[in-house]
Amino acid sequence: MEFIKEEIEEITDPEPSGIKHEDTEEQIDQMETMEQRHKLNEVDEKHCNLKTQRKKAKKLHVCSQCGKDFCSSSNLKQHLIVHSDERPYVCSLCGKSFTRLDHCKQHQKTHTEVRDHVCCDCGKSFTRAEYLKQHQRIHTGEKPFNCDHCGKGFYVSSNLKEHLKKHTNERHYVCSFCGKSFTWLNSLKQHQKIHTGERDHVCCDCGKSFIRASSLRLHQRIHTGEKPCKCSYCDKSFNHSWSLRVHERVHTGERPYKCSYCDKSFAQSAHLKEHNKRLHTGEKRCTQCGEIFLSSSFLLIHIQKYHDTL
Repeated sequence: MEFIKEEIEEITDPEPSGIKHEDTEEQIDQMETMEQRHKLNEVDEKHCNLKTQRKKAKKLHVCSQCGKDFCSSSNLKQHLIVHSDERPYVCSLCGKSFTRLDHCKQHQKTHTEVRDHVCCDCGKSFTRAEYLKQHQRIHTGEKPFNCDHCGKGFYVSSNLKEHLKKHTNERHYVCSFCGKSFTWLNSLKQHQKIHTGERDHVCCDCGKSFIRASSLRLHQRIHTGEKPCKCSYCDKSFNHSWSLRVHERVHTGERPYKCSYCDKSFAQSAHLKEHNKRLHTGEKRCTQCGEIFLSSSFLLIHIQKYHDTL
């Protein structure tokens, strides 16, 4: 009987059944892990498909004027205003108009906001600290945004972006009068004023009119006597930056305008043109008596014969 009892206990030993139970739990865990991975893969796949659909959606709304694409038709519609003369958003305080509502709102802040960001070099004030930071680069000469093609530096990134269009030769804006094309819309609008005769920037002091507002501002310095462009070598100052550049060549000795006919060079382009006209092209006038010759060789013979000097 004891032998039979021991045999029954061996048969009913719980250990083997415990091993089978543990094996079953491990298999269930593995199945759950695989199921979770499968679900994650499905989520990733859906996410990738969504990204692809979004990219495709962007390409569905393409500007017919410049090829730029947008993710929605409303954004494209807003962009198309740039290619037209439409400026539907008008400042209620000064009447200035804008193509975009956010630009108009930003402009209106200049009428209402306190301009408490003041430049310590020139006293000009700004509504935002970042505008002051950009402005101060004019005084420091810092140009952190550089062109990869030519190395030219810029104070702000937007100017670099516009400059890069020169290298890609993008000219989407075409003049309806003469067919000349331009990189920027503003350049086209300024050019078309040559055809229409529009000169809407008028000097209130003398009545002289200009195509560009910047030209009017420069002109007004004649009346105000303002000379903000100071020479770094002497005490002289000038109305225009180009006048300063020409003047500083007196100090540096720079003569960038080289004659293509001889070895002479000049500090000013006007002097080079006069030199070419007098000696190499066009009329040849004797500086001694004013007589005109068709070629420089005839003039030389004349000088040697009648003035006995070179």
